[in-house]
Amino acid sequence: MIEIAPQQLPTLSRWFPTGSPGLGALAEHVLTTGAGYWWADRLDRPRVLAVTCADHVLLRGDPSVLAPDALARFADQYVETPSRFWPALGSAFERVVPWERMLYVHQAQASVCLPRMPRGVTVRRLTPEDVPALAELDSEDAWIHASWGGPFGLAASGHAWAAFTKGRILSVACTYFLGSAYEDIAVVTVPDHRRERLALACVAGLTADIQARGRTASWCCSRDNRPSRLLAWTAGFRLTREYVHHATGRALVREVRATPVPASGVAAALA
Repeated sequence: MIEIAPQQLPTLSRWFPTGSPGLGALAEHVLTTGAGYWWADRLDRPRVLAVTCADHVLLRGDPSVLAPDALARFADQYVETPSRFWPALGSAFERVVPWERMLYVHQAQASVCLPRMPRGVTVRRLTPEDVPALAELDSEDAWIHASWGGPFGLAASGHAWAAFTKGRILSVACTYFLGSAYEDIAVVTVPDHRRERLALACVAGLTADIQARGRTASWCCSRDNRPSRLLAWTAGFRLTREYVHHATGRALVREVRATPVPASGVAAALA
C-alpha cells in the first residue's frame, strides 16, 4: 500500500459512504481535518483503499490483489473491514484479535438526569487556552486528542467539553470523528475521579453542541466495556447495531530464502 494525497483520491462514494455513524465518520473526519492518511494499492484506478486516523483503519476493496506484505503498515492498529479481508489480515500479522463492538446513537428525546458537580468543579467547552491542561493528561489518556493531531488540534476545534478543577482536567468528552451527519464521540476520565459522574456532564454539554450543529452524536465501545455501555445509555444513547473490528499485532516478517544449488550444478556453471 502506498500513501496518496487527498487530491489523488478516487470518488469515495462507493468506498466510504458519507453520513454514516460510528467509525463510518472516520473518512469524512480525515477529509475535513487533515488529521490522518490515505493509502491505496496503486495510484491509477486503485483496487484497495484505506484511511487511517488515531490507530484506526477503514479498509475497503478487493483483497485478492494484495501482495503478501501489503497490509504490514497497519500493524498494532484497529482495522474495520468487510469479512472478505479477514484471511488477508490473518496472514499479514502475528496475531489478529476480533473485537466485538457496539454502536449507539444519541436520542434527543431520551430523558437525561444531569448530575450536580462536586464543589470546585467546572464543566465547559475547551478553548485554545486549555492546550497545556490537555497536554498534562497522563500518557494512557492522551489517545483522547489523537484524532485531532494532538492537544492543540482538539482544544482549538470547538468539539470538546471538559471538567476542570484548579486548572486540571478531570474528564474530557470530544468529537473523535467528525462526519457530515454524525459526530462519533469519545470520553476519558482520570482514574482518581471516576464514578463522580463528571463524564456524564461533559457528554451532555457535547451532545447539546452536536445537536445545535444539526448533527447526531454516536458512540462506539467494546461489548465487554460495561461502564462505557452504561454511561452511553444514561447519556441518552441507544444501541443501533453490533459489529467486529480487529486488533492487529506485529507484521509477519517474510524472509526470502535462496534455493539450494547442488554442488554439481555450481561446477557445471563454472565450467
